[in-house]
Amino acid sequence: MDDIGQYTPTEDANAQFGPIDPVAESAVAEGSNAINGPNNGTDAPKYPTPTRSLVHLRQPPPRLAEMRSRLFELKEKIELRVEEFELYWPYVDNVWVRQHRANADKSGRVITDYYACRLQRPTYNPNKGLRPEGKPARKKQIRQGGTCQKRLKTVHHNGGYSGITILPVGDQDEHTHDLDHIDEVKRTSVLMDIARSEVMRGYMPASVFTVMNEDPEKLAISGGRHLNRNDVRNASQAWRQHYKAELRVHEGYKYDHGNGIVRQDFIDPTLTNTFTHILDSAVSGPSPLPPNTLRFPEELQAVLEPYLPPKGLAVDPSGLKLPHVTLTYATSMDSCLTLAPGLQTILSGPESKAMTHFLRSRHDAILIGVGTATADDPGLNCRLEGVGGFGGIGWDGQPRPVIIDPGARWMVTPESRILKTVNEGKGRGPWIIIATGFAMDPMRLEMLKFYGGKYLGLTEFDNRHRLRWEAILKALSAEGIRSVMIEGGGKVINDLLLPNHSHLVNSAIVTIAPTYLGREGLLVSPAPKQDESGRPQPVLRFKNVKWQPMGEDIVMCAKVRDEDGER
Repeated sequence: MDDIGQYTPTEDANAQFGPIDPVAESAVAEGSNAINGPNNGTDAPKYPTPTRSLVHLRQPPPRLAEMRSRLFELKEKIELRVEEFELYWPYVDNVWVRQHRANADKSGRVITDYYACRLQRPTYNPNKGLRPEGKPARKKQIRQGGTCQKRLKTVHHNGGYSGITILPVGDQDEHTHDLDHIDEVKRTSVLMDIARSEVMRGYMPASVFTVMNEDPEKLAISGGRHLNRNDVRNASQAWRQHYKAELRVHEGYKYDHGNGIVRQDFIDPTLTNTFTHILDSAVSGPSPLPPNTLRFPEELQAVLEPYLPPKGLAVDPSGLKLPHVTLTYATSMDSCLTLAPGLQTILSGPESKAMTHFLRSRHDAILIGVGTATADDPGLNCRLEGVGGFGGIGWDGQPRPVIIDPGARWMVTPESRILKTVNEGKGRGPWIIIATGFAMDPMRLEMLKFYGGKYLGLTEFDNRHRLRWEAILKALSAEGIRSVMIEGGGKVINDLLLPNHSHLVNSAIVTIAPTYLGREGLLVSPAPKQDESGRPQPVLRFKNVKWQPMGEDIVMCAKVRDEDGER
């Protein structure tokens, strides 16, 4: 698999656990009478085709415990690819109950569903009235409800960007209970499907329960710490009422009077479809990562940490708190970015390139100017191992590309590398910041939205008729951006190094390559500064400077201002 969302168990279910019982073998065939009950001239009840087996219990999806916890707590927005949502959501469908579906947007490509915690439901009092003749009394207990008001919504996007965003809604930030309590109240559909599927293969519910408990740790990871025999019976009850053949125990097990289903002391080595075989089978690792995946050593990550955005920054929807800004670029010995304006020039070595992608993984957004976007046709994604699209889940670690394009002149198309990256599930759609007032082609607006991007219009300008940096950063903060990595180009970098803008920058990480580009190069050198008497003054001096060799390059890490705003 290229990513975690394409998980499948390593072995075919039939190969490891034996085929469905011959009497019930037609269970996998749609409309089978053997699985759907005898046809006595009436419409026979239909039962779900088995979709899971014990393989799914023995080989759970990667990082399942982490994902169950994240989807339960929902402390912040989670973005998953459709296949990842379909993989993990059944493991928490005992927690969340869908309340209603909102109307799709005008394009029909965005669908929103609203969910509430199961314990928001009213208290259930079982009906103690008379049951129909011949029906035994049901042993149901009072189920307390109305104790948790935690809610969420899922937003399903279809298009060049296809994914599902899960967002908390409502006033309650946390559940009033833990995940284990819900697992005790209600079983996940995954566990019930495995139990039902195994019984439909011709095995006794007691045998299925015993085999499912062979590895309690993996059962607990799947939400089954409180699974009991009655759950297995209930999952398969409707099917068993119409399946009249005798059920059997799993190979390698036996019925022991007084102890139920137990392992046999001796297992015939000629048996090939025993559960013991799967207990010892190796769980496959992930498929190879994309060939352009990068790795960055942990010891070098620690060097950069003091200059990066603090972990756990809170989102400020008001936009009043500006995001953490890191200025980063690669330059030559003569302080040039490129050989000539508009000419793409590679300066960084492989080690510092990997560093750049690590920095991207630690920021919510990457920002460049329209000149760089036009000249370089960049992908603006992160290729570090472990981020979304490169072994990670969803779009975790993938920054949001932001293009400063006041005149709306960047003609992004589906052939642009940035949108191809989105289509491959290895990056996010770009946000393009423009000056309002332009008559935008509706097709351009719709095309960008199709890929998960959008235009942000601003109206605040400085005395040079340029968009104000404060307005840009506030707009990004209002969109949930907590940290921005500014990568270029020359005009953007030189502008932010000026005294009236440098206070907006928290830190700078500059790669210096061992090369001279010459006088025609695009220079990093902000406009001069003078004191009141007109004498030249340094424009900016960094502090808390650290120099770190990175292959043939040297990297300067520095603070531009403290967290309290002092320079």
